[in-house]
Amino acid sequence: MRRVTILGSTGSIGTQALEVIAAYPEEFAVVGLAAGRRVELLAEQVRRYRPERVVVAGPEEAAALQALLGPETPTDTAWGEEALSAAAAAPAEVVLVAVVGARGLVPTLAALEAGRTVALANKESLVCGGELVHAALARGGGRLVPVDSEHSAIFQCLQGAAPGEVRRIILTASGGPFRGRRPDELREVTPEAALAHPTWRMGRRVTVDSATLMNKGLEVIEAHWLFGLAFDRIQVVIHPESIVHSLLELVDGSVLAQLGWPDMRLPIQYALLYPQRRPGERRPLNLAAVGQLTFAPVEWAAYPCLRLAVQAGAAGGSWPAVLNAADEVAVEAFLEGRLPFPEIASVVEAVLDRWGGGKAGTLEEVASADRWARRQAVEVIGQR
Repeated sequence: MRRVTILGSTGSIGTQALEVIAAYPEEFAVVGLAAGRRVELLAEQVRRYRPERVVVAGPEEAAALQALLGPETPTDTAWGEEALSAAAAAPAEVVLVAVVGARGLVPTLAALEAGRTVALANKESLVCGGELVHAALARGGGRLVPVDSEHSAIFQCLQGAAPGEVRRIILTASGGPFRGRRPDELREVTPEAALAHPTWRMGRRVTVDSATLMNKGLEVIEAHWLFGLAFDRIQVVIHPESIVHSLLELVDGSVLAQLGWPDMRLPIQYALLYPQRRPGERRPLNLAAVGQLTFAPVEWAAYPCLRLAVQAGAAGGSWPAVLNAADEVAVEAFLEGRLPFPEIASVVEAVLDRWGGGKAGTLEEVASADRWARRQAVEVIGQR
C-alpha cells in the first residue's frame, strides 16, 4: 500500500487526487494533508481519510479545524510554511505537490531532499527553481513524476525511448475561451468569462493563465527542466479539442502521442501509481464520437504572455521567477476587477523590462527576485 501526502488537498488537483485514491482503497493510504483556508472541506477530508498529520495556513485555521473535528483532530496538526515542508519530508511513498504558486518550491525541495517520489502539479517549482530542484534530486535521490496533463503525456511517451532518440516535444494548447478573438475585443472580458474554460476544470489562476496562454509558456519552461531539452526543441501547437495531450517526435521521424478525454484524474492516477497501471473507471476514448482533431499554429501576436514566458525561460537565471511573480499579481488584480484582461501581459512585460537579471542558484536568490517582482507589479498596476 502506498502512503500518500497531498499538499494542497482542497484545491482542484488535490480534490481530484482524493477521488482517485477513493477509487483504489487497497492501493493507497493518505498519511498527510495540507490545505490553506478551506477548513470545512479539509475537515471532511480528515474524517474520511484519517491522515496522521495535517497542515493549515495559520493558527486561526488550526483552531477552526480543531473546533470542527474535536477529538478527531489528528495529533500532528500544525500550521505555517515550516510545517508544510516538514509534512513534505515526512515518511510517504508519494508526495503530491498541488500547492498553488511559487510557495510550492520549498516543500518540493524538502520532499526531494528526503528521497520522496514527488508527483508534481506545481509547475512554479521548476519555473522559478529549476536549478534547485535538480540539485535536490541529485542530493536526495528522490524522483519527479509530472502531473500536468501535457508533461504526463510526454513522460508516458518517453517510456522506452532513449534520451538521444528525442528530436522535439510538441505541447498542445486549447487556445482558451478567447481563441480567435482579436486583442482589441478583450478589454471588456470579465473574470467569469475568463474562468469559463472550454475543456478543462482547473483552479482560478491556472484557468486565467490558460486564457492568456501564460500557462502554456510556464509549461514550456517546465518541460525544459523535466526533459532536458533546449527551448528551440519545444514547440506549442493549438489543439482546441484537448484530446491529444502532447506529442513526442523521435529522430527517425516517428511521432508518439498520448490521447484521452480532458480529465485530470488520469494523469493524477498515473503519477500516483507510477510505474504501474491499474484498470480505471474512466470513460473510454471514442474517436468516432470526437469526430475530428484539429491543430493550428500559435498566433503569437494574440498571446503576448506565451512570448514573454518563452523569452524569460530562454534567458534563464531568475527571469522566470520574475515572470511568474508578476503574473501572479496581475492575475489576482484582474480577478478582483482592478485590471483589464489585456493588461495582464502589459504588467508582466513592464516588470520584466525593469529587471536587470540575476541568478537563481539559491533559495534566497529566487525569493529575492520573487519579492522584487511582486512589488514592481503592484506599482505598475497602481500607475494604470
